[in-house]
Amino acid sequence: MDDRSPADRFFDAAAGLLGRVRDEEAASIAAAGAAIADAVAGGRRLFAFGAGHSSLPAQDTVYRAGGLAVMNLLTVPGMTGVDVRPATLGSALERVEGLASTVLDTSPATAGDILVIISLSGRNTLPVEMARHARERGLTVIGVTSVAYATGTTPRNASGTFLKDHCDIVLDNKIAIGDAELTAEGVAAPFAPASTVVTSALMQAVMATAASDLAARGIEPPLLRSGNIDGGTEWNVRVIEENADRIFWH
Repeated sequence: MDDRSPADRFFDAAAGLLGRVRDEEAASIAAAGAAIADAVAGGRRLFAFGAGHSSLPAQDTVYRAGGLAVMNLLTVPGMTGVDVRPATLGSALERVEGLASTVLDTSPATAGDILVIISLSGRNTLPVEMARHARERGLTVIGVTSVAYATGTTPRNASGTFLKDHCDIVLDNKIAIGDAELTAEGVAAPFAPASTVVTSALMQAVMATAASDLAARGIEPPLLRSGNIDGGTEWNVRVIEENADRIFWH
């Protein structure tokens, strides 16, 4: 019998997943960081997209203290968190064909830019179509997903493929199908999802790698500081002005 508290069980599960990602995805993290550093050094732009709760790790890299100022959120109407009502509409929009291509075609993203696509299952139309179309347009696509879904579920898009099949670099967050780490007697459904914790950490690991890679090349990474420290606002004004042509959130 497991006599740990539910909180302890969750923390242990999350820590275990973080350890697996650190150890098993090291090469992919390094490759993703290098690709982002290449884009920044080459004057290109960075974009991140995620649908529903998968948008949270994407948002966490945009306009973020300690983050790269040139990372932009690629938004799809109704897909940023749970910003539509009913919330189930967001899930339905993930299955609409043509939406991803339309958004990408009207975005400022162009060939040579980086697009990070976050989708836990990677099975729905929106992330698959976006990855395919982005590569057709010459973008480098970094996919952040749970590879387990590709072996334990069926695709839910016309191509019959998963996000991981259309990426230049794949980062596996190791989340189990269903995204719930705990079970308990008397509780019918599994609970305590860890995907946001793990995927956010994975994204920050990639961004840290990119910043360090740039520094190693003798290039100052365009990092933002906290606006709540003395001098932070002035620092950010300078960084934003110097990179204004690559920032679309300002």
